[in-house]
Parts: sequence; structure tokens; C-alpha cells
Amino acid sequence: MFFMENNIKEKLRNDIFQIRKSLSDSELIDKNNKIKDIIYKMDLFKQASIILFYVSYRSEVNTHDMIKHCLSNGKKIIVPKVDLKKNKLLLSELSSWNHLEYGAYDILEPKLEYIKEVSIDSIDLMFIPGVVFDIFGNRIGHGKGYYDRLLRNPHQAISIGLAFEFQIVENIPAESHDIKVDKIVTENRILNCKKIM
Repeated sequence: MFFMENNIKEKLRNDIFQIRKSLSDSELIDKNNKIKDIIYKMDLFKQASIILFYVSYRSEVNTHDMIKHCLSNGKKIIVPKVDLKKNKLLLSELSSWNHLEYGAYDILEPKLEYIKEVSIDSIDLMFIPGVVFDIFGNRIGHGKGYYDRLLRNPHQAISIGLAFEFQIVENIPAESHDIKVDKIVTENRILNCKKIM
């Protein structure tokens, strides 16, 4: 059963990767702008003062503009840095976009001299990446488990998965260590996953 579930997850991950890679620049820009507009109008976003963003790379839902917008509008922004030795995400406050550099997996993360570590329990709102999500908030990431381990820590923050509509499926085989997100925002809608459960 375990291997069957892993095969299903791997196939879903690969299928969605292929679709995501096939999007034109103009399609990506359009979808990203729609997601950004939805987020900016959300009360959860307006009221949050400490927000965790993943720093997007390649064809993920783009967070760069949102991070810059928040930095210039007085919100406290937290971003992850991969700790390869401990196999976990370290969370650091970001005070300037220029404090980022390419790190593990070619993803932008804080330069060592600018790391100001914070605890997950101080965060109001978290934006979580994923390759595939289902309507219940289950997610398939890149297979490293960094965000599952992070989200297992005690926290009060609402977690929001960011995805394009084609990344949403009806159901993902969930394992006990998988952590669900509370909501998902796509270019078309806001999914309240807890209400569906």
C-alpha cells in the first residue's frame, strides 16, 4: 500500500511539473497577478503583521512581488533557509530583498550575515509551496519533507498553500506525517480546506 501511494504521488508530481513547465511567460504572469490580487484583498493578509513567505523559484506561484510589497508596507517578513546538516528549515526575518542570495537547491535565501532567527510560534500567516494540493489541504511537495517538519511545530498561524488551479486535485493519498494547509489560493478561488473536512 505504501509503495502504491508513493507511486501515485510521484506520478501526480511529475504530471503537474510537466504542465507547469509548459506555461508561457504571459500565462504565468497573468495567473500570478490574479493570485496576488486575491491575496491582497484577503482580511487574513491585511490583518497579519508577521508573515512567512517561501521565496519562489522557477515556475512556482511567484512570491517575489508580494514579499517586496510587504517589506515596503511595514509588515514583518519571515523567509526560510535550508539547514542541510539538520535537514530542516531555519526561519529568518528579512528586512531587505538585497539580503537574499542563491542557496540550497538554487533558491533565494538569507545571506548568513543577515540571519535573524525567529520561532514559528510568532508568525500570524504562512504561505506554503506545493507541487500538488487536494481540496482537503493535503499537499505534495518536492519530496524532501521540509515543510511537513516545519508545520509539525506548535504554531497559531493560518497556513495558505499557493497553487495554480491545475495543481488542485480531488484527493491525494495522505500519510500520518503529512500536514494539511488551512486554505489554498489559486488564480480562480480561495479554498477553505477545513470546511471541506
